[in-house]
Amino acid sequence: MKILIVDDEPLARARLRSLMDEIGAPYEVAGEAENGTEALQKCAATGADLVLMDISMPGMDGLTAAAQLAERKTPPAVIFTTAHSDHALEAFERSAVDYLLKPIRLSRLRKALEKAQAINRVQIQVLEQAQEKEKAAADSYICANIRGGIQRIPVAEIIYFIADQKYVCAYYQGGEVLLEEPLCSFEERFGEQFIRIHRNALVSSKHLMGIEKNSSNQAVATLHGTHQRLQISRRHLPKVRQWLKGK
Repeated sequence: MKILIVDDEPLARARLRSLMDEIGAPYEVAGEAENGTEALQKCAATGADLVLMDISMPGMDGLTAAAQLAERKTPPAVIFTTAHSDHALEAFERSAVDYLLKPIRLSRLRKALEKAQAINRVQIQVLEQAQEKEKAAADSYICANIRGGIQRIPVAEIIYFIADQKYVCAYYQGGEVLLEEPLCSFEERFGEQFIRIHRNALVSSKHLMGIEKNSSNQAVATLHGTHQRLQISRRHLPKVRQWLKGK
């Protein structure tokens, strides 16, 4: 965990650094700052996970700096350090993890760091869950440029993708659209929902109904929702048959 020490007093910063050196791993002092403005800059530069922030400093004080840090997408945790206990209520209104009174004792600092580390784990879990939801949402539709605008098409409505020279056509229940992504990218994104039946075609597994022979004695796929028959290559025919048997 990277720590940024913020205090306008050099002796106070030296004291905190000495305590942090004594505590050691998994904590690492990533840098120091003399005021709130410098703290904002150093946080961005060092990627600090936690800030030990003095409240009373010339220029931008610690409370203002903490408020601005809290607006960032992934804000660091903040532990306030001060000689004045009357700042406690306002400090916690700024979402501080903890509040340390000077002179800071090693045992009290250690407890505050452990508390911050526990909160940081929770924040990481929340962020990961949000990213998973965002990815799931993105994987539920495709975007197509239509008449200068953008249209979202639910993947569940797509019957098949077929490559046509430089483009890929997506056929869905409402029509068809041209896409600029290669066919392999849709296979990577939606591989569990689609089956490759030919080097140029992916069909929706829920729309794949069966296999027939066309007039040229070639295997073709029958699809729910369209009368179109798509050729199945010899290479992919065994896999398609196996999937239909296990359906």
